[in-house]
Amino acid sequence: MEKRQRPLSGRVETVKPRCDSTPCKSSILEEGNHKALKLPDNAQLEIVLHSDTETPVEENCFRCDSFLSSLSTTRFGRFLIWSPRLPSTHDVVSHNFCELPVGTVCVADVQFKGRGRSQNMWESPRGCLMFSFTIQMEDGRVVPLVQYVVCLAMTEAINDVCHKNGIPYLHVRIKWPNDLYLNGLKVGGILCTSTYRSKKFNVSAGIGLNIDNEQPTTCLNAVLQKLTSISCQLQREDILAAFFNKFEDLFDLFIDKGELPSPFYGIFLPK
Repeated sequence: MEKRQRPLSGRVETVKPRCDSTPCKSSILEEGNHKALKLPDNAQLEIVLHSDTETPVEENCFRCDSFLSSLSTTRFGRFLIWSPRLPSTHDVVSHNFCELPVGTVCVADVQFKGRGRSQNMWESPRGCLMFSFTIQMEDGRVVPLVQYVVCLAMTEAINDVCHKNGIPYLHVRIKWPNDLYLNGLKVGGILCTSTYRSKKFNVSAGIGLNIDNEQPTTCLNAVLQKLTSISCQLQREDILAAFFNKFEDLFDLFIDKGELPSPFYGIFLPK
């Protein structure tokens, strides 16, 4: 049986919305409420809604305002939970799924118990893009395939950012079942878990991507430096926004058609 984490018992900072129409459950923002977020002890979080992008920025921290201002979605990524350090972003969204709007994303600058396949734990330092978000689905037959929509959205998002900045494409590909590879080396991974409740599948998707951290293999910016003399580095905020902009379109197409988008098969590495 999965051990439930203790109720909220740390420091929680909230940035409250300026727009009353922005969806936000009061139970998320009110400490002491019996439905408060279940978090690790001493967790420091900042909850930011799409209508509020004027958040303080510290050096090397995830820039919430930059991410949100680049977002063009209607659902995914518009409710952001950010933390400088967490055991696992995946645990935050999966343990609190019913208390969060669908499409909520949790981002951490440092993650020291990131979840992987076969219950593996990963330590991810600064320079990695580490996030988890929530999806809700009704057709159980296609739930196992949504991880591939996530993979495809990430590979296309990376190249969207490259194209926008006028730099060479990075041909990140998918290795079965859910790893991201570049030039034969692993640069990221994806984990999707789901629970069933009230005739719906609650899916928590977690992604880790080495953008500016070369250990233990390589990272996107290290490969990019070898391809061009242009002084340009990929940023976590740009890739995350591009990911959700792409994922929302691909996910809607996937749900409508009930099958994976055709570009997926061209980026899948053989076993």
